[in-house]
Amino acid sequence: MLSDNIKRLRKEKGISQEELAEKLNVVRQTVSKWENGLSVPDAEMLMRIADALDTTVCILLNSTNTNFNSDMSAVEEKLEKIKNEITKQKEKQRKLWRVIFCIVLIIGISIIACNIMNLVYYRTVMNDISNNSTIIGGNDSPTNIFVISKIGNNAIFISVLFSAIISIIGIYKTRKR
Repeated sequence: MLSDNIKRLRKEKGISQEELAEKLNVVRQTVSKWENGLSVPDAEMLMRIADALDTTVCILLNSTNTNFNSDMSAVEEKLEKIKNEITKQKEKQRKLWRVIFCIVLIIGISIIACNIMNLVYYRTVMNDISNNSTIIGGNDSPTNIFVISKIGNNAIFISVLFSAIISIIGIYKTRKR
């Protein structure tokens, strides 16, 4: 693939990303994006990269088509295919993150719902007992055990915080770039 070839040839020549970027009059981050397959250079830049790395466009593109060295339209067509592959890959990653986000969000909402139902149950059933009290042995017989604390409020807060953090991460990971 183009990204692997740029990286391999650059390293074989003993050139850093910074040095290659200077030769091509681009920033180092651009070279990094090419090498990581996050973007693709245009046809003219690809020819400049081939010159800077003392190679041919055919070698960079892993192709036996010798027209690449002289025919810009063939190079542009091949680069467009590579761009489409990168776009498909990014969309697959975005879909995977959406599924993970939805699953975790459902789990978070379930935890919140369980905590709310738990809190409502204890506040309704144990209405006459203070939220801070603990009764072991009960009022009526030694078998009644009532344990009530304010953990319900904290659990709801933690669940809401957890869901909010997961929502923010999910929105960040699934956004269109």
